[in-house]
Amino acid sequence: MRRGSLFFHADFRRLWAGDTASQFGTSIGYTAIPLLAAVTLAATPFEMGLLTAAETLAFLVLGLPAGVWVDRLRRRRVMLTADFARFALLLTVPLAWWAGVLTLVQLLLVVLFTGVATVFFDIAYQSYLPSLVGRERLLEGNAKLQAVQSVAQIAGPSGAGVLVQLVSAASTVLLTGFGYLTSALCLLRIRAVEPEPEPAGQSRLLPRIAEGLRFVFSDKPLRAIVACTSTANLFNAALNAVLVLFLTRTIGLQPVAVGALLSTGGAGGILGALCSGALTRRLGQSRAIWLVPLVTMPASLLVPPAAPGWRVWLAGCGLVVSGFGLIVYNVAQVSYRQAICPDRLLGRMNASVRFVVWGTIPLGGLLGGGLGEWLGLRGAVWVAVAGETAAMLWVLFSPLRHMRDLPTEAKTGSGAA
Repeated sequence: MRRGSLFFHADFRRLWAGDTASQFGTSIGYTAIPLLAAVTLAATPFEMGLLTAAETLAFLVLGLPAGVWVDRLRRRRVMLTADFARFALLLTVPLAWWAGVLTLVQLLLVVLFTGVATVFFDIAYQSYLPSLVGRERLLEGNAKLQAVQSVAQIAGPSGAGVLVQLVSAASTVLLTGFGYLTSALCLLRIRAVEPEPEPAGQSRLLPRIAEGLRFVFSDKPLRAIVACTSTANLFNAALNAVLVLFLTRTIGLQPVAVGALLSTGGAGGILGALCSGALTRRLGQSRAIWLVPLVTMPASLLVPPAAPGWRVWLAGCGLVVSGFGLIVYNVAQVSYRQAICPDRLLGRMNASVRFVVWGTIPLGGLLGGGLGEWLGLRGAVWVAVAGETAAMLWVLFSPLRHMRDLPTEAKTGSGAA
């Protein structure tokens, strides 16, 4: 390890440790909650779509004003409040199950309000990192955080599948809550003093929201990135709405096998996180954003032909390759937008991006549920992976294709050059 590495940054290590606990808990929950709805509560494809929509509906409803509020507050305090709230909400699921009163309505409400807390946490989290490690270390910091997420995507689903069979899906959800509690305890140990937020003055909510949106959409590379990510998220949410049902009812997999298969995408993600820095430096940040998805995303077309027997691993291969490309793309594009944004706009910039790119997820969940009812589960999976693959056309046919590197210094003013 070289001197100056973030491995030697004590406060980043605390953030990293908290993120590790949170990501593992979240990854377990992403498998355990759909299994709880599909297997234990016998949810229909449309109800599974509602569950997927509820996870991210708050980004569509609260995403933009949340960015204004985050810019007015200390970001670590926002993250702590969100973590404690998510822990309390998820604790109600196993308690209701043990009491014999758990219903799909309660599960939907818990997921919905957990999503509200996640809106504030995620906007504050991405706005907090530049002040903690400095803009010159954003690529390294994001790569390390994405590596943790990828490891969690391997261990979380497979571990959740085993735990669901051993102790029930509702009890497994408790681990997700403890992940958020551990994250909060790690954040409490950070010693760095966060800069005081700039006073808001008398400016009103709507003009401040408009300033964040104007910054995002006035920058052509960032505009193409947002369009690509929002389209991919729309169809990925449609896929997630029916994937567990497809694997359990069409393919006939048991929960352990479902967890193992879903974890394969994380294997590609780990490789992508480990290679992202070197690959981005070799190709250039712009090429990492459009060329890597062009090569890797078509692999997701291997998922819908999966069938019992050896063909089920076609889906695994597709998830590995597409997972690699997704992480390289994410590290490059997140680092770019954090680097070019002034500190005072970070919350609103991240909120504006999240509003668009995550706001499509609840719509995608409903789309996936509707497609599952109309075309059947395999037909819905085909439409979802085709749409997700086509999303990279936004960055392919954009100014990014004619560039090698992107700016790495903050722009001034409320609009991008």
